[in-house]
Amino acid sequence: MSQAQPQSQPLWRPSPDRIAASNLARFMREASRLAGRTIADYQSLWRWSVDEHAAFWRLVWSFAGIVGDGPGEPAIADDGRMPGAKFFPSSRLNFAENLLRRNDATPAIEFWGEDKVRRTMSWAELNQAVSRLQQALKAAGVGPGDRVAGFLPNMPEAVVGMLAASSLGAVWSSCSPDFGVQGVIDRFGQIEAKVLLAVDAYHYAGKTHDCLGKLAEIAPRLPTVAHVVVVPYVAAKPDLAKVPRAVGYGDFVAAFPARAVEFTRMPFNAPLYILYSSGTTGVPKCIVHGVGGTLLQHRKEHVLQCDIKPGDRVFYFTTCSWMMWNWLVSALASDATLLLYDGSPFHPDGNRLYDIADESGMTLFGTSAKYIDACAKAGIAPIRTHKLATVRTITSTGSPLVAESFDWIYSHVKADVHLASISGGTDIISCFVLGDPTGAVWRGEIQARGLGMAVAVFDETGKPATGTKGELVCTKPFPSMPVGFWNDPDGRKYRAAYFERFPGVWTHGDWTEINERGGVIIYGRSDAVLNPGGVRIGTAEIYRQVEQVPEVLESIVIGQDWDNDVRVVLFVRLRDGVALDAAIEKKIKDQIRRNTTPRHVPAKIVQVGDIPRTKSGKIVELAVRDVVHGRAIKNREALANPEALELYRNRPELTA
Repeated sequence: MSQAQPQSQPLWRPSPDRIAASNLARFMREASRLAGRTIADYQSLWRWSVDEHAAFWRLVWSFAGIVGDGPGEPAIADDGRMPGAKFFPSSRLNFAENLLRRNDATPAIEFWGEDKVRRTMSWAELNQAVSRLQQALKAAGVGPGDRVAGFLPNMPEAVVGMLAASSLGAVWSSCSPDFGVQGVIDRFGQIEAKVLLAVDAYHYAGKTHDCLGKLAEIAPRLPTVAHVVVVPYVAAKPDLAKVPRAVGYGDFVAAFPARAVEFTRMPFNAPLYILYSSGTTGVPKCIVHGVGGTLLQHRKEHVLQCDIKPGDRVFYFTTCSWMMWNWLVSALASDATLLLYDGSPFHPDGNRLYDIADESGMTLFGTSAKYIDACAKAGIAPIRTHKLATVRTITSTGSPLVAESFDWIYSHVKADVHLASISGGTDIISCFVLGDPTGAVWRGEIQARGLGMAVAVFDETGKPATGTKGELVCTKPFPSMPVGFWNDPDGRKYRAAYFERFPGVWTHGDWTEINERGGVIIYGRSDAVLNPGGVRIGTAEIYRQVEQVPEVLESIVIGQDWDNDVRVVLFVRLRDGVALDAAIEKKIKDQIRRNTTPRHVPAKIVQVGDIPRTKSGKIVELAVRDVVHGRAIKNREALANPEALELYRNRPELTA
């Protein structure tokens, strides 16, 4: 059965009371008044939001209570140009001002550093910390447009650093401390930051990992950084003697008593964040996202598509290198408490995140498809061991969530929960397709296209491909399009990245299908699509089947150039003590053939000890493909486990 096959019943429907109480239902009533007609369901709302997208985004501004000078007119300048359209060009606002609207004793942040650290920071304490760091940064010469970099775990000081920088109109950029020296230089070396916030060490999988040695190498190679501000995490007073221009965090802010935070309002399209492409095919691209576009898009997704409300407690398993960190911290603008976790999700065992969910009163549980699959493989059943009473929504991203993982959530985690598979990326710091809290959840499908996002699927000629697979595109501008790439003054790299394939249309690079009810199935990255005999196959179609074989923990599939064609090669990591033999190979091939087509069946199956992946956990099919073909890997620093690539080099199994 293919993932797109029609189903008779959904896995879950929200109750009428839940629908009626949702933010989206209230928004529909506002949209109906604005449209002059009744908008009664999500698909009708989506259609209005893309047909009348200027009116839609104005309504989002008012409904979300955006703080600033605006929205003003026009809502969109140069509307219809992509790239080129500018949203709310006459408005001014400050990102931090919209996230720091509370200043009381209730929790703003709760933090777990594996099993070593537990901290809570109230809204008042968050405001005070931001104020002190803001003043220190200003005294260090940081102002509008300057860059502040964070080499930090997912901890409260990362949030404080971002808010302090953005309150000044400065630009924040971060990566996690598990990056090697060259990986940090490849990123921060491009942006000429004035201040670097870093950590002395961090915890992962029960071990402590030093960062001061790396900082001693990094600091001399970032000549524009005047201050390396070291946050004490593992040591009470880290020894900074070997780190050039280093100062302890406490000493950096010591001269500045807390006072009301000052906010510098910036143009809607002023830079806020610099994020980075994965960098697996070269030095990472520096993707610049704007103040207003990021805020407006995140507020829409949180309030309307995730139904986040004041007092909710929002969690995402992420690091500061993944755009889901930026997405998560924006939940402060919804008066929600951030739940931060740094460390291994399987330390000391696979129940850690579910323990936190119960302990914290978590309402939104965000994670990756890979984590869900790993839990299923580990035989975890939180539905039997945990209450999860407060969890209303589970979101999954990072890779396509296969149909069997939908089943596992509802049978082994919680039966009454909104499961929202979501997909977008660093390029848009948000989602193209995601959840509908008023709609049904169907097995193996992302529920809907994002409101205000004119998402479609094109065939190779650029025509709509309804009901068949094709390229995921967006045909109209949206606020969270990058404001540009760093060091790309004429915009050439930016245009080449998204607009070369279909001029004037954003091409995202996902191999996708939209079905008759508006559900979305993503089959993998377009550049990793397999092409045996000229038939295009999404890699997720194969992963879905392989992951059901009990002996297989994970896999990666590529197309190998062979005999003037392409053959499908599947690499599998098996359970400990299991060796690939003819019986397991037959089981894998039978599973794929029975549930897909003969074209999907790999010509070769090869056992490996590890699967290479990026720092955010995504497997790197293109890098493996390059290794198999003897091509150089341009940026191994982008990988969490670059040594794994050697397992794929010169494999004798692939020579015949």
